[in-house]
Amino acid sequence: MSGVVVLKTAEAVERTVASWRSRGHSISLVPTMGALHEGHLSLVSIARKRSKRVIVSIFVNPAQFGPDEDFSEYPRTFEEDREKLSRAGAHAIFLPDEHMIYPMGFSTSVLVSGLTESLCGRFRPGHFNGVTTVCAVLFGIVRPDIAVFGRKDAQQLTVIRRMVRDLHMRVQVVSGPVVREPDGLAMSSRNRYLRTEERRQSTALYRGLCKAAELVSDGERNADRIVGRAMEIIDSSPLVMVQYIELVDPFSLKPLLRMKRKGLLAVAASVGETRLIDNIMLGPEGAIEEE
Repeated sequence: MSGVVVLKTAEAVERTVASWRSRGHSISLVPTMGALHEGHLSLVSIARKRSKRVIVSIFVNPAQFGPDEDFSEYPRTFEEDREKLSRAGAHAIFLPDEHMIYPMGFSTSVLVSGLTESLCGRFRPGHFNGVTTVCAVLFGIVRPDIAVFGRKDAQQLTVIRRMVRDLHMRVQVVSGPVVREPDGLAMSSRNRYLRTEERRQSTALYRGLCKAAELVSDGERNADRIVGRAMEIIDSSPLVMVQYIELVDPFSLKPLLRMKRKGLLAVAASVGETRLIDNIMLGPEGAIEEE
């Protein structure tokens, strides 16, 4: 297989990056946990348009999983991932093991307060500390010009942007849109856990978000009514158990009482034993796309 190089150590990444930079190449990083789907590959496409060289990291990060979460069961499909990344035009895969990222004596944690206590943070304590810490490590090793993240993980994207801003990290954070299946379900590595009827009912999440967008486009601005209408749609699917659904400010992630300009409508739910998240950005005309 040609076109994509697998790098397993920080030293190998640093040598490769130094070689690229000596030729004047700009570099993008796409951090992933593997089990890649079209959503991930769309981020690689964005990265290729923004820079000359693209590194995709694949690391199932134990620090962002809680004790009762699916770390050991999380899908690991490296050979499939490598084939997909080769076809997508990535130039290198950074494939570290846990000891590479967290060597003996590792004792540092990056905490972004104020953005990590709400939404998913209420239900996954420590999750975002694991995300920001591993991203800080990856940024330190790769030193990319650009890092590309998907907007499906909207809270994560906001947290990473705040970390980069507050710590003056010299990386531009670029986002890619939510990529969906034909029936609207947001693509996720965890979708493969869904059984047939669970998969069918999981589309209620997006249908609820779309109904909220329709309400906003008709002039509704009251957050309770917007959220309530979305919840009615989702509740019609008995296998979908909502953990939260909230309309928040897209920058502070604080709850909105009324939509004045833009609002992020975010939802998390369990479908069977699978936890799914989704979101939609709302503006005066309903759903909007955001950079």
